[in-house]
Amino acid sequence: MTVLEQYRRLESLGLWRDGPDDQRREVVVSLGDATLVVSTPAETALTHWSLPAIERLNPGRSPALYAPGTDADERLEIDDPDMIEAIEAVSAAINRARPHPGRLRWMIGAAAGLALLAGAVFWLPGALTRQTVLMLPEAKRIEIGEALLEEIGRLAGQPCDGVRARVALARLSTRVLGTPAPRVLLIPEAIPDTLSLPGGFIVASAALAEDHESPDVLAGYLLAEDVRQDARDPMLALLSDAGLVSTFRLLTTGDLPGAALHDHAVALLSRPRPPVPDAALVERFAAARLSTEAYAYARDVSGESVLTLIEADPMRGQPNAALISDEDWLSLQNVCTGG
Repeated sequence: MTVLEQYRRLESLGLWRDGPDDQRREVVVSLGDATLVVSTPAETALTHWSLPAIERLNPGRSPALYAPGTDADERLEIDDPDMIEAIEAVSAAINRARPHPGRLRWMIGAAAGLALLAGAVFWLPGALTRQTVLMLPEAKRIEIGEALLEEIGRLAGQPCDGVRARVALARLSTRVLGTPAPRVLLIPEAIPDTLSLPGGFIVASAALAEDHESPDVLAGYLLAEDVRQDARDPMLALLSDAGLVSTFRLLTTGDLPGAALHDHAVALLSRPRPPVPDAALVERFAAARLSTEAYAYARDVSGESVLTLIEADPMRGQPNAALISDEDWLSLQNVCTGG
């Protein structure tokens, strides 16, 4: 989604709190292309809110009160009329782009029904799945990603959280993956190194931070996961597992069965991750100005199976600049242990 041109890079002051028991603090609110960024006056990012998911909690009243989603604890209070007008304009644009109940839903349902009928003769099931993925608005992807994250939390442990670690992860992912960066979460239990979920989420094993001396390994795994999800949309992977009936239900009602989410979470946690071609990895590491060496040896301490990555290191002979500060890195190493 692209913010209306006249509101690009708009900034205002606001009052933000992370949870119901936290004190409000003065922050700087910046409106970007796809996110609302909340920062300290010293320009330290505190959190990123996805614009399609933002909810206004007191319509018509001032100052305006916002949350990053229906069930979120964070709150943001804004009394700047220009910023309020910008957020409302973006929300209105999002609502216009969303499917509306009634005639549009009936037309989509009828079209999907005809497509299924034709599919018995002409289509492969994958065609309907791909079409459904293309039609999903970003807000629905985020909603599905959050529901899938809950299933993974029940199976493998809840994501570790903390304001300092959240900021550190945002800085690391932005440094490596650019803007807008996926939202990264660390999980303490034994899970595959990284997983991509619909809606711009990457779940990573906390061991990638706890077991290594520098953030280069975690950064490398995040970059590799980003390459992997570029090759195959996480939403397409989910619907391929869910099957034709669940895909048709999502297309016509906007809902996925809970069983489909559960089964896909089990599959993500248990099956091997598809490999990423070395050439694509080296290209992305070079674009991020990141050495491949730490990531390669984390995959294979002997270096034998990752020799191509080691020899093609785009930063060979160049000084290794710190990706994040030592304080940020320490907060990531201890976020799941409470140390």
